[in-house]
Formats: sequence, structure tokens, C-alpha cells
Amino acid sequence: QKIRAVYDSNPAKFKTLQNILEVEKEMHGSAWPKIGATLALMWLKRGLKFMLVLLQSISDGERDEEHPNLIRVNALKAYEIALKKYHGWMLQKLFTGSVYALPYKSDLLKALEKGKEVKEEESIEKIHQFLSRVTPILDAIYEMYTKMNAELSYKA
Repeated sequence: QKIRAVYDSNPAKFKTLQNILEVEKEMHGSAWPKIGATLALMWLKRGLKFMLVLLQSISDGERDEEHPNLIRVNALKAYEIALKKYHGWMLQKLFTGSVYALPYKSDLLKALEKGKEVKEEESIEKIHQFLSRVTPILDAIYEMYTKMNAELSYKA
């Protein structure tokens, strides 16, 4: 909502995410990047990274051999890579416990197919296509944050 609100306030001025970060950096001075759309985008990109790593892990066939329809292994990998370093001890423990409430892989794939019954191989192929399109975009956002020195490493 914060990102959309900034964009909607002046679409000509905020054509790109980089434009938003540049204007906010100038506008907020020393408070930047800890506020506004810059901070919202930082957490959004981390959440998207989590989802992409999760989907990549599933599509790569990584699984718990004893429970192949569970996605705990995939979620824990995604968390380790994308979010864990930004969370304090309490949130880390909360996440570790929450993986037991995740849906089955078959239910997740069905949801991604909007409820249609599709062969797992077909769903995995669609995930591969999605990842090939979205990953470069997310990588560009991460690179932009690095170049602009906008990444924050504090723990939530």
C-alpha cells in the first residue's frame, strides 16, 4: 500500500521503483531508508525472495523423503536464505514452529492452479516458467538496493 500510494501520488515522477527510492532518499535525508516506500519495498523484496526460493526448492524436487508431500524442508530452506538473518531469536523460533501448519505440496500446487486438477509435472513446469521471468526482476531490485546503499540489516 505504501509503494502504491507513493506511485499514485505522482505517476509521472515515480515511473520506476528506482525513482521512488531516489526521491525518498533526497526527501527524507538521514531517516532514509528506514521509512516510507523504501522500507516497504525492502520487506516486500525479502518476502518475494522467500517465495521464489520456496518455489525453486519445490520445483527442484527437494523434499523430506519420509514425508514427500510436506513442504517443511522447502520452507525452512527459503527462510534460511531469505529471512532468518533479519529476525531475532523469538521470530526465528516462531517461524520454525509455524512450518507445521503449512499446506501439503499437493494442496499448494492445486492452489497455484486455481483449484484445477493438473499433473504435478505441469505445475512444476509453470513454476519454472514463472521463476525464469520473475527472478531477474527481483535480482535487479536487490542490486538497486545494494548500489543505493538502501539495505538494512537490523533484526525485527
